[in-house]
Amino acid sequence: MLSYQHLYHAGNAADVHKHAALAVALEYLTRKDKPLSYIETHAGRGLYDLTAPEAVKTGEAAQGITRLRDRFPQNHPYLKALAAIPDGLYPGSPAIARALLREQDTLHLAELHPQEYTALRTNLRGPSIHTYPQDGLALAQSLCPPTPRRGLMLVDPSYEIKAEYAQIPKWLATLTKKWNVGVVMIWYPILTSGAHRPMLRSLQADQPEALTHEVRFPPARDGHRMIGSGLFIVNPPFGLGPELKSLSALFRDTS
Repeated sequence: MLSYQHLYHAGNAADVHKHAALAVALEYLTRKDKPLSYIETHAGRGLYDLTAPEAVKTGEAAQGITRLRDRFPQNHPYLKALAAIPDGLYPGSPAIARALLREQDTLHLAELHPQEYTALRTNLRGPSIHTYPQDGLALAQSLCPPTPRRGLMLVDPSYEIKAEYAQIPKWLATLTKKWNVGVVMIWYPILTSGAHRPMLRSLQADQPEALTHEVRFPPARDGHRMIGSGLFIVNPPFGLGPELKSLSALFRDTS
C-alpha cells in the first residue's frame, strides 16, 4: 500500500522477531561456501532513523528493540547485524541481509513506494544488490527459480490491504512449484481481530511440512491492535526450530 511507511514502526517487537529469525536462517545458510540468492518482496528503505519524529511518535521502537536488545546472547547473529549499523539507525531486513551475506551472494530487493524506493537505492548499494521499483510479489514470480538457485526469500507485506491475506496462499502455491528448494519466510501480524487466521490455515493445509512460529507481546500503546508476530517458513533450515524456541523464551517476559 503506497500510504504505508515503515519508519513509524521500525524496530518494533515484530521487527525484532522477524529480523532475529532471518538472521539465524542466513547465518546457517552462509556456513556453506556455495553462493545464494536473497529475495525480498517489500524491502522498504533499508535503514531507519529511530530519532525521527515519526518513529518517536508511535513509541514502537521503545517497546521493541530498545526493550529487547539486551535479552539476546552476545553471539546471536541478529546482534552481529545490528553492530554493523551506525548508532541511532535501525536496519530493515535488507540491511540485516547485507550485513550477514557475502560477496558471492546476490540480493534482489523490491519496493513499490517511490520515496521508499529512492531511499532504498541510497541506503543499500553494491555490485551484488539489485533493486526494483515494482510489486514484489510479481517480481518474485518472475525471478524464480533464481540464480543461484539456493537461497531465501522474505515476504512481509503491510497487510493494510486486506486482500493480501487471501492473495498470499495462492501466490505461494505458484512460487513453490517454480522454486521448490528455496527457503520462503512469510511474516504476518497478529492483530486483535485475528485477521491472519484464515490465511494461516490455508498456508498450513498447502504446506504441511512448513514451520510456523509466533510470539506475543503487549500492544505498544493504548488502542494498538498488534499483539504478536508470526512467521510461516517453507523449507526451514536445519536447526532453525530450536533457535526459534529460544526466541520464544526471550519474548515471554515483555513487561
